[in-house]
Amino acid sequence: MTDREAIEVFERGDAPGGEFHHADHVRTAFAYLREFRFAKAAEKFCDALQRFATARGKPELYHETITWAHLVLIRERMARAGHRQEWEEFAVENADLLVWRGGIVERSYRAATLTSALAREVFVLPDRAT
Repeated sequence: MTDREAIEVFERGDAPGGEFHHADHVRTAFAYLREFRFAKAAEKFCDALQRFATARGKPELYHETITWAHLVLIRERMARAGHRQEWEEFAVENADLLVWRGGIVERSYRAATLTSALAREVFVLPDRAT
């Protein structure tokens, strides 16, 4: 599936590939970041992710800090690689971004921060050294 196709499927409210686990979130965010400048990609991805969660009756699953942290990390890694990687190569070289429990975001934040209402609502800067 191309980046554009992944975005189109997601914006229709479907999960690219059928399921939508953490690695699928990262893949979809990668697609947005390849197709749009960062600010536009973040806006479009966050809006679509919120609609996706709401359509499944789980709007409380959207988490602003976790979403933005991953977007920033993915974008940084893409820039370090010179923007020339396809998804498969990016995923292999950045496998740490595909880890959900105990992954880079959890290691960058105190548990109390990530479970806070504030972190769900707005992006909060990391508060733990990795």
